[in-house]
Amino acid sequence: MAITTLNNRSINRSDTASADQVWTATSATASDFQAGGKIGQVVQGTKTDTASLASGFADTGITATITPTATSSKVLIMCQITATAASSGGSTIEAYLRLLRGTTDISQGDSADDRTLVTTGIGGARGADDGDNGTIIFLDSPSTTSATTYKIQGADRDLGGGTFYLNRGVTDSDATNKSRGSSNIILMEVLA
Repeated sequence: MAITTLNNRSINRSDTASADQVWTATSATASDFQAGGKIGQVVQGTKTDTASLASGFADTGITATITPTATSSKVLIMCQITATAASSGGSTIEAYLRLLRGTTDISQGDSADDRTLVTTGIGGARGADDGDNGTIIFLDSPSTTSATTYKIQGADRDLGGGTFYLNRGVTDSDATNKSRGSSNIILMEVLA
């Protein structure tokens, strides 16, 4: 595809014209403008239905697959997740989220003490009626040109002692003042 560009030859700051100050149109192609950091492709996965998980970390259904065009490409992962969790007694507690490339956990905290390794947690501060929003942003280097799947796993803070709820609050009925949400994952290939 041809791109028409305007080249400015010795235009001064006051933009006054003289005989040697002209605008000329030249022809260029898209490849003339390619440089590192260009976005090669964008893939999105969306989950709008609800889910309840009560067995520790499990797949939420928030997933997307991308096939990088070069091993030097990076993948920018951006996720927005609506979730909450409840203890076995029904009290709203923190929901845990993990980001995985295939079966490999990525973007987690360290293994100090007996802490649970997660990508992030959602606090459950809005109470039982609504889910809270969590965000994950991570730049990955998969070093492959094979199809690569990224997904989100979720768990309640008690890792199976309670229940993780996706796209809803702990209570979910047709009564007023209840809400449901959606969750998304976006993958962007960043060319080297």
